Amino acid sequence: MSLVITRPLAVIGRAVIGLLTGVGRVSIFAAETVSHMVRPPFYWREFLVACLQIGWLSLPVVGMTAIFTGAALALQIYAGGSRFSAEFVVPQIVAIGMTRELGPVLGGLMVAARVASSIAAEIGTMKVTEQVDALVTLSTNPMKYLTVPRVLAATLCMPLLVATGDSIGIMGGYLLGISRLGFNGHTYLQATVDFLQFWDVGSGLVKGAVFGFIVATMGCFYGLNSGRGAQGVGAATKSAVVAASVLILASNYLLTEAFFSS
Repeated sequence: MSLVITRPLAVIGRAVIGLLTGVGRVSIFAAETVSHMVRPPFYWREFLVACLQIGWLSLPVVGMTAIFTGAALALQIYAGGSRFSAEFVVPQIVAIGMTRELGPVLGGLMVAARVASSIAAEIGTMKVTEQVDALVTLSTNPMKYLTVPRVLAATLCMPLLVATGDSIGIMGGYLLGISRLGFNGHTYLQATVDFLQFWDVGSGLVKGAVFGFIVATMGCFYGLNSGRGAQGVGAATKSAVVAASVLILASNYLLTEAFFSS
């Protein structure tokens, strides 16, 4: 009888301990990454390559996501607002929805799918083929050479991607509004400009920086801790994307609570 009671508790206990261990390892890894950012040497070439791969090459997928999201959001708000004769709020709600929430979150999730998987697979393959060990043999710190440039590049590039996605998403709502919903173009843009406040945009940019840090950190962490062989690299890639996505959604709630709870 005692085994029937203790076995489920043991399973739950092991799961909780494993979760807390993982959180602790990730937290230590992130703290070490930040500490290495402020200490030389710094590999500028790796940083610039990471900016190109994370920022510029992610722009098409972020832009496509944003423009269709903005258009769909405008259509849904118009359909809902028409029930209360409030169709005029479409420009304002599209603007605030894109800048505060949908722009940063969807942009972060798309970049997580593209960048976290790429980083984890690249670094995981380097570990499997012993290239990481070769860096240590050459007196090069893998954290500084592989992690710091990617994390810094993602943290700096993600707000720019969010700002671009916000603009494209609002444009998507604008194009749908004037072509399908009967809005006057000047009136639509004027309502958007008059309604938006600085912190609506600024909060989304701060979220973007946090999401970029999360995406690159998860990719580097799981890549450097990848198992051996193709199966290990695949598991690291999957874990990086899942962890980055969950942390983006969780941190989005915490940041929204901190910014707008009052």
